[in-house]
Order: sequence, then C-alpha cells, then structure tokens
Amino acid sequence: QVQLVESGGGLVQAGGSLRLSCVASGRAFSMSNYEMGWFRQAPGKDRELIAGISRNSGTTYYADSVKGRFTISRDNAKNTAYLEMNTLKLEDTAVYYCAASGLGFIAAAERWYQYWGQGTQVTVSS
Repeated sequence: QVQLVESGGGLVQAGGSLRLSCVASGRAFSMSNYEMGWFRQAPGKDRELIAGISRNSGTTYYADSVKGRFTISRDNAKNTAYLEMNTLKLEDTAVYYCAASGLGFIAAAERWYQYWGQGTQVTVSS
C-alpha cells in the first residue's frame, strides 16, 4: 500500500516562510516513476493544483497565484517532494496536499493523480 505523508504545515505570519515535505512509502513504490503535484484547498473553494514537477525534475509548473513565491522540488532517492513557500499571504491559508501521478506529464486535474496524502494545514495570520 502506497502512503504519502505531508509535514511542515503550521501557523505563520504573513510574509513568512514554510517548507512542506511529502514522503512516499510503500512496497515497490518509487517516486521516480511519478510526477508530483502540490494541491491546496482553501475553505469554501475547490482543491487546485498550485505546483507540479516532472519525474526527472526537468519541468515544473506553478499556478499564477504562487509563481515567484513557491518552489517545488524533489529527491527521488529519498522518495520525498518539497514545497518551499516564501512571502506567504493570508490567501495562502489552506490545506495542502501532495499527490503522485503516473500519467507521464504534469496534469492539473485531480483525477490523474493516483496517490494522495492526508493534507497538512497552513494558516497565515496577519
């Protein structure tokens, strides 16, 4: 059974930084075979892809709302993906999820992601 576990969320003041981690485990699971995405869901809103990274880190995607502030990365040897979040804003408050897709390219739609973490709360205060 494949598990994705996020960590690193918490309460931070506006303008601050957080680094989220997503560790994957499971028999025969290798993160190098999957594109990784970070999604978030704010209260009352749909879950959306905010950052994605190809399996060899050659391609990244960022939603306009986080471009220039967030950085996605991965370490396949550690089966871990990261999301570095800087200059956090109140509107970044959400539950953040990591997900793995075997589609072969970074997909925006949730249905293309086979494995999901349980989510970690990020709250940005003024």
